[in-house]
Amino acid sequence: MSIGEEIPMLGHWFYLYFTENNGMAFGMQFGGEWGKLSLSIFRILAVSAIGVYLYLLTKRKKSFGLLFSISLIFAGAFGNIIDSAFYGLLFTQSSYHTVAEFDGSGGEGYAGFLHGKVVDMLYFPVINLLQTDMPDWVPGFIFGSDGRFVFFRPIFNIADSAITVGVFWLIFFQRKNLNL
Repeated sequence: MSIGEEIPMLGHWFYLYFTENNGMAFGMQFGGEWGKLSLSIFRILAVSAIGVYLYLLTKRKKSFGLLFSISLIFAGAFGNIIDSAFYGLLFTQSSYHTVAEFDGSGGEGYAGFLHGKVVDMLYFPVINLLQTDMPDWVPGFIFGSDGRFVFFRPIFNIADSAITVGVFWLIFFQRKNLNL
């Protein structure tokens, strides 16, 4: 798939939509090559700390729910690290008209180690309305630059989902079990 290409999966409310994320959630990023390296190092340190925390929770025989939520966060964060560490090494540069291809020749790919992008592909535009379909009293700032109101515009991946579910599970069901 080329960037921006989409495949409808379940009607018009779920698509496989290919995009590459340069940085953090919602496309935020630190500037330049050093910013990307700093983000990657921070991710590795954070996942290492989460791994140690998970180990300590396991040794203390904490509840399954707490272990489950921390494990989801750990697995999702680790998955995103693997993607950003190796995707740039293994694939060629993609664009809106060019498909990224596996670089099996042992070449350099489009980016060095820890400088790659993260692939996002899950898109759920549950409500998708043109501004002209809305009453005049609805303020214009809630529409995107394309003049559309889309409820749940973010495009994400399975690792992001694991982190989100883990954090929500932790907040809503496991707050009392967080103390070591």
